[in-house]
Amino acid sequence: MIENEIFQSYGISPIPKDYTEAMAYVPYQGNDPKLYSIAQGFENGTIFPSLNKPFYGQKCMGNMEDMNDD
Repeated sequence: MIENEIFQSYGISPIPKDYTEAMAYVPYQGNDPKLYSIAQGFENGTIFPSLNKPFYGQKCMGNMEDMNDD
């Protein structure tokens, strides 16, 4: 994977060696990430597909089609 090669070339790890539990950690973003279009990014709240984590409430084990059943 290209990201791992980048981390190794700089001598860093994508995950810190010493981390504190319950503290947020945002991993490094690789070069040339995939992006949504502006309209799709606005609809999803992010232009980065890897950050698109929709919340479905009680139906968290389902998918978007399940949301229309109510």
